[in-house]
Amino acid sequence: MLKFILPLLTLTAFCLADYQAKVISVSDGDTIKVLVGGNEVVKIRLHGIDAPEKKQAFGVVAKNALGSKVAGKIINVAPTGKDRYKRELAKIYLDNEDINRYLVRNGYAWAFVKYSKDYIFDENYARAHKLGLWQDISPTPPWDFRKAKKKHKIK
Repeated sequence: MLKFILPLLTLTAFCLADYQAKVISVSDGDTIKVLVGGNEVVKIRLHGIDAPEKKQAFGVVAKNALGSKVAGKIINVAPTGKDRYKRELAKIYLDNEDINRYLVRNGYAWAFVKYSKDYIFDENYARAHKLGLWQDISPTPPWDFRKAKKKHKIK
């Protein structure tokens, strides 16, 4: 039994191994496309955060903040799994800086506590200092914005 489990664990670890990639596009404040090994394009959804939608207040600001940090740069990718759309979930790093954390701590994204508690303290910091989207009195979380948009579309 052990001889079957060990290869499976090794394969799983390999699939989730950190790697380097070049950021080739920024879709929004929490999604990028990277080039791996010179020929493979991978769509990455940033783990543990949820940025405003593009049509939402601060949506373009969030996208621009992420783009100004990583567009065209070589980043380190630490995969954490896949989402329901088959995008790779990952923490991304530039020069050892956790970019996911940067986005939350500066008010460009929420800590997505439904899926991770990694960035709660960073969100609390941004809220307390009224950074980015926390300048708004009552910002609408992107999950509520998407739900309202979906509900409106059904009618």
